[in-house]
Amino acid sequence: MGQKTEVREFLGGSKIGGTEPFFLIAGPCVMESRDLLDRVCAEMCEITKELGIFYVFKSSFDKANRSSVSSYRGPGLSEGIKNLEFIKNKYKVPVLTDIHETSQIKPLSDVIDIYQIPAFLCRQTDLIASAAETGKWVNVKKGQFLAPADCRHITAKIQECHSEKYLITERGASFGYNNLVFDLRVIPILHSYNIPVVFDGTHSAQLPGGAGNITGGQREFIPDLMRGAVSCGIEGLFMEVHPDPPNAKSDSSTQFYLDKAKDLLSGLSKLDRLVKKEIAW
Repeated sequence: MGQKTEVREFLGGSKIGGTEPFFLIAGPCVMESRDLLDRVCAEMCEITKELGIFYVFKSSFDKANRSSVSSYRGPGLSEGIKNLEFIKNKYKVPVLTDIHETSQIKPLSDVIDIYQIPAFLCRQTDLIASAAETGKWVNVKKGQFLAPADCRHITAKIQECHSEKYLITERGASFGYNNLVFDLRVIPILHSYNIPVVFDGTHSAQLPGGAGNITGGQREFIPDLMRGAVSCGIEGLFMEVHPDPPNAKSDSSTQFYLDKAKDLLSGLSKLDRLVKKEIAW
């Protein structure tokens, strides 16, 4: 299986790395409404509690990298903070959201548990360093253009800020135009540098720009991609879930059906326990 990462203290007294079970980052792609966030978080909390999976809620207040200028971006920072506060206070779960500019970091600092750096911004030193300097966890999406070994330079920037609170999320690599491929070698390569790895099963199924003025995708392959990642001993999983994906305002072709999430996660959790128990590290 490759080299394991060291066990680390994570959020809420949980642990990641080694043979610890995977945690889950999940939620709707973008904040369409407070009711949507409430519904998704309620169901995901119930599912993860039953399956014994540590859960982090995710949703974006601004999708600044949409393919089309006319695509819905989200409610903005001010309303986004209120939404995250609502979720955190009601469900007592950690929350994660994307940031695109250093000016967004401080306003979010009282509510956010994990800052997420989008893939297209994974080499933006000021953004990464400013997030790390808060003392919060930083989840950096590995750019589709980046070799896994190059992630060492990302984590070095965070370590220079005297922080070891970092995650790297694999979300597929560009394979020609309008296509992504998930290379399983990424996980053991990142593990060889003691980097905790999250696998983004939903964005890895995208076909960037493949639907004309929007991003397409192949939702049917998400379970297979996630099973592949879990078989490598992953630290975390990331997935966007929605009760009605075809009518979602963002990533409608790759958000996973909320009512199918439990069955998928149940199988992944069993596979995770088997892999981490029976493979000799």
